[in-house]
Amino acid sequence: MKFIEEVVVDEFLPTVRSMLAEDLRERGFTQREVADALGISQSAVSKYAHGDVARHDRVVADERVRELVERVGEGLAAGDTTPVAALVEIEVLIRRLEEGDLLADLHEEAMPALADADVEFSVHDPDSGLRERERVLSSVRRGLRTLTNASGFARLIPNVGANVAECLDDARTIDDVAAVPGRLVDVKGQAMVPGEPEFGVSEHVATVLLAAREAGATARGAVNVRYAPETVAALAESYPTVEFDPERPTREAVADAVGGADGLDDADALVLYQTGAVGVEPIAYVLAPTAADAARVVRGLI
Repeated sequence: MKFIEEVVVDEFLPTVRSMLAEDLRERGFTQREVADALGISQSAVSKYAHGDVARHDRVVADERVRELVERVGEGLAAGDTTPVAALVEIEVLIRRLEEGDLLADLHEEAMPALADADVEFSVHDPDSGLRERERVLSSVRRGLRTLTNASGFARLIPNVGANVAECLDDARTIDDVAAVPGRLVDVKGQAMVPGEPEFGVSEHVATVLLAAREAGATARGAVNVRYAPETVAALAESYPTVEFDPERPTREAVADAVGGADGLDDADALVLYQTGAVGVEPIAYVLAPTAADAARVVRGLI
């Protein structure tokens, strides 16, 4: 694990300091004056001067870095720029280069998993796409642990399999929903998880969740379970429970059912169910604020 701050400290700043030290020396600064201007020791300046500090080629080659070094060096030499002002200028450039730019690229090289995330992100943005996606995946994993660690959950798995899902806040398609690839299945009384949660792998549960949200539900998490009248009755004691027509297209049927339901605003969870049709297995869906919340509701049935 390597943080972008480590890239800044280990690669960017030594290169920029070295470039500034060289620039100031060329402007006639003594080692002491360079040290004072940059807030470093004379021995550090000596190392920069003798090439004992490695420079990162991509940082050196970046025109914005070169322009900054020249501008700051000129300002320090002329007395127009104070060390504090120079620091601010460098900090501003660092923040710019962290925003999907040079430093973000160097960070991805050091942490290839970031590139694999396939999402635009800012590591300094608490609301970044990457952070939200990782939060959703973590919630799905917690939901899975809640269910798979519970003795008896396997009996609630439908013949077509169960899934644990959660969507992004602004979800529009199944690519915005994280779930288990291939669904959970009952293998000799144990719930088997075929793989790590990922986005875009649950067409069925994701469709129900997205349709419910389009109709006004605020839930982002969902778990589907085997339908039984007693299961739905138990859930109905605590949560709004709505039936939809399995013979209609799922998205339309769920949207109509949820749109006509009452009491959804203050509910901790929402239960949707259909009682089956020709070639369609009856299934119930528990929707809740997160996947972990939905899993806790389902666990209460065991």
